[in-house]
Amino acid sequence: MRCPYCGSLETQVKDSRPTDDAASIRRRRICPDCGGRFTTFERVQLRELIVLKKSGRRAPFDRDKLMRSLEIALRKRPVEPDRVERMVNGIVRQLESQGEPEIPSERIGELVMEGLRALDGVAYVRFASVYRNFREARDFNALIDELAGEGVTPGPLAEAPEEPAAEPGPDGPQGRAAPKTRSPSRA
Repeated sequence: MRCPYCGSLETQVKDSRPTDDAASIRRRRICPDCGGRFTTFERVQLRELIVLKKSGRRAPFDRDKLMRSLEIALRKRPVEPDRVERMVNGIVRQLESQGEPEIPSERIGELVMEGLRALDGVAYVRFASVYRNFREARDFNALIDELAGEGVTPGPLAEAPEEPAAEPGPDGPQGRAAPKTRSPSRA
């Protein structure tokens, strides 16, 4: 394994253990040339998958690209990383078990949408807005109405109970200090 710091090919494995879901092996490595330490993961790959893009172009399936897109949709959401990892593993297993070497990008998008719908409503809407190419606010409203019609609770998208209006106090209406007024200057 090439060292990501100095490029040396002489790295050593210091520790190997299975991940929590036993779907991959985590290896801690050290480079004897520069002393750099890094982690690698080894996963089973049943077959080489090719993604057939909408443009007709073909590209190798990139699990890391899938993870990055999910991380963007899930940014600042209270979802455990293990759940995301399990979702990605499930998507990859489904794609590999289909028996087709070429997978349309639309199929990957559908699987991601299904997974996010069950995982987090806000992330689902975020991903859908890019995947379905939303152009206007009504596109979001239509998706949220669709979720509500299916009985899916989109989590934090649901209306929150109204908070009572803040009583204006000595510091102003919202706990901030009231602005100071200037007294007319004396000449």
